[in-house]
Amino acid sequence: MDWLLENALMMIVIILVINIVYVTLFTVRMIFTLKGQRMFAAGVSVIEVIVYIIGLGLVLENLNRIENLIAYAIGYGIGVLVGMKVEEKLALGYITVNVITKEYEPDIPNALRDKGYGVTNWIAYGREGERLMMEILTSRKSETLLYKTVKELDPKAFIISHEPKAFFGGFWVKKIRR
Repeated sequence: MDWLLENALMMIVIILVINIVYVTLFTVRMIFTLKGQRMFAAGVSVIEVIVYIIGLGLVLENLNRIENLIAYAIGYGIGVLVGMKVEEKLALGYITVNVITKEYEPDIPNALRDKGYGVTNWIAYGREGERLMMEILTSRKSETLLYKTVKELDPKAFIISHEPKAFFGGFWVKKIRR
């Protein structure tokens, strides 16, 4: 193992990889924390801190080598990007999507319901008159498919989404409990 650490190029690669892993784990832990997944967050944090200490230790032992500091910084940046990709793939939680269509078209909410979405709809009034307003709760994993479906039903629909902190009762709670 000592020969690996003595080779300057290998040291740079090790520091780079360790920091990519560390920051990715940091991101995943933060996601679990924000989503209330305490046990997963705690488990990931144990691994995260071990990786962090190893990587930082390697850099601090070799502060005289600027390339190690650069590898550490680049690894951090790449770790942020990898962590974001992992977060997209995990897609934990739910989103609420508000859709406003220009014309009142009752077939749009029913078409979405037929695809399994819980839709609450009502008539809203905008600057140019009546609009159809829909509120849809879906899993984050289904987010892209929902947007695609809405755009197929009404290419000019106005769509805005946000993450609900909590929800109780209704269509989704019954479906989740099953």
